[in-house]
Amino acid sequence: MDIATIIGLISGATLLLWAIMGKSDISAFIDTGSVAIVGGGALAAALISFPIRNILGAAKVVKTAFFARVEDPKNLITEMVKYAEVARRDGILALENVADDIKDPFLVSGIQMAVDGTDPDLIEQVMLNDLEAVEMRHAEGKALFDNIGRFAPAFGMIGTLIGLVIMLGNMNDPKSIGPAMAVALLTTMYGALLANLIALPLAEKLALRSREESLQKMIIIKGVMAIQSGDNPRIVEQKLKTFLPARKREGMDEKKAA
Repeated sequence: MDIATIIGLISGATLLLWAIMGKSDISAFIDTGSVAIVGGGALAAALISFPIRNILGAAKVVKTAFFARVEDPKNLITEMVKYAEVARRDGILALENVADDIKDPFLVSGIQMAVDGTDPDLIEQVMLNDLEAVEMRHAEGKALFDNIGRFAPAFGMIGTLIGLVIMLGNMNDPKSIGPAMAVALLTTMYGALLANLIALPLAEKLALRSREESLQKMIIIKGVMAIQSGDNPRIVEQKLKTFLPARKREGMDEKKAA
């Protein structure tokens, strides 16, 4: 579970509630019509913009933001170096015996192609195509929440305009102007909250998850290619460490020296 996402959502909601309840009654900030305009409008815009399968898969996409676990690149590099040592010592065919213990299907596929003697260029092309397909799926999930974040404030403003029209139609009753104006402004607030506390932050978290997984898969691709070409394990490690920032590379060297 991603603790940062949970803390961010809870702390943001808590601060808003604290600010509201410190100055007013929470019931003054609740209006079902405003919720319907903003939530329903944003959903309608998403349905127009995306296929129905994307909308139905939104829950799975949200789950990725909260629960996705990407392996530490340092651990993955160590694992790839271990496979390079096996291939160097016992031959690349020996990797077939360890493939059953590997949990990542992407890595298993790459090693299996290398063991089968597939042409190196074909191995790389197949794995890069797989990576590109994953990145496209991730981009679709992020685009859905970007879409909601872009349209929610607009529907908030539309709701406010609707409320103002209704209010102006009842100008003969001065006492109703204040409450009517408050309700009209609530839709703007709801739209801003949906966009800036939920939709857009989730879109950014999904983009981060995509970058992490892409990095992981690139390390696997380069590692498999290095192993297939028979590189020395030290060379494999040096090649893969280039994907890490300098601070993490130094950390690996210190741990290895210890």
